[in-house]
Amino acid sequence: MALLTAVAAHAPDSDVGLYRTVRLIRRFEERAVELVRSGDIIGGIHPYTGQEAVAAGVCAALRVDDMITSTHRGHGHVLAKGADPARTLAELAGRATGLNRGRGGSMHAADFGSGILGANAIVGANGAITAGAAWAARQDGGDQVAVSFFGDGAVNQGVLLEAMNLAALWRLPTLFVCENNGYATTLTVTDAVAGTITGRGEAFGMPSVTVDGMDPRAVLDAAREAVDRARAGGGPSLVECLTYRFDAHHTWEHKARVRYRDDDEVRSGRERDPVEIQGARLTCDERTSVDADVEAVVDAAVAFALDSPHPDPVGALDHLYATGMRARPGGGG
Repeated sequence: MALLTAVAAHAPDSDVGLYRTVRLIRRFEERAVELVRSGDIIGGIHPYTGQEAVAAGVCAALRVDDMITSTHRGHGHVLAKGADPARTLAELAGRATGLNRGRGGSMHAADFGSGILGANAIVGANGAITAGAAWAARQDGGDQVAVSFFGDGAVNQGVLLEAMNLAALWRLPTLFVCENNGYATTLTVTDAVAGTITGRGEAFGMPSVTVDGMDPRAVLDAAREAVDRARAGGGPSLVECLTYRFDAHHTWEHKARVRYRDDDEVRSGRERDPVEIQGARLTCDERTSVDADVEAVVDAAVAFALDSPHPDPVGALDHLYATGMRARPGGGG
């Protein structure tokens, strides 16, 4: 079900295109939080609000056949890479019409047709998938680039560092994107990370830069340089995007009222809003048109998700084996 309209005809890397992406992610996330509160999305989500510039800028530098792997906070990446907002929201709501038939939910959305190899709830684990996908593409004679998104909480995970090592050793066409929002859940980056994040990439000999992760254009410029280098055979790069999470780590916090950031910090972090930064580059008419288009897309996505059926429990054991073999029912007692 395609819900994109004429405004989406603007190139993703144009000012209008970048604004449309950050605005779409913002409104999608705000409506998803509403659906969590209404009970239509069960279990909660990890909101991407505030970090939209990273997904928008990086994905605008990619081709349709390029690949990404994502994180527990992955809705923004999925939307920026081109997944249908309606099927994405249906997936969050656990509906049979979702990207993964309601089986992946918020933290495991995938859409191979859009180059989305899957979000991953295991911190840092997607790095190895990224390296493997890049290696496979090169073995097949392709020139696709694979991107790994991860947070500052992943930079000390062995699997991510091992993936970086292999990517550098084999000069794989990869881009490692660290979304440094300052917190691994509630643990500050200063309390968790020795040295620097870019220093980890530099240790493997890969070009590593830190950019303003609140500005879609700044992220795009850095990502485009890294993607072009990777596609030309120059190997992997690391881009650290300094960003800020406006909402909770997880919507559970809305009830638990966990206090690890004071109001002044959050207020200060919200002063530089990616939606406003990119919106300022458009004319009033352009921005009004995009806002109306995005609102229509999100309204339709909500309606589609809520009108969609839940999966039939009879098929709960389907798709467990690549061969199609059905799992054997367990014995009752």
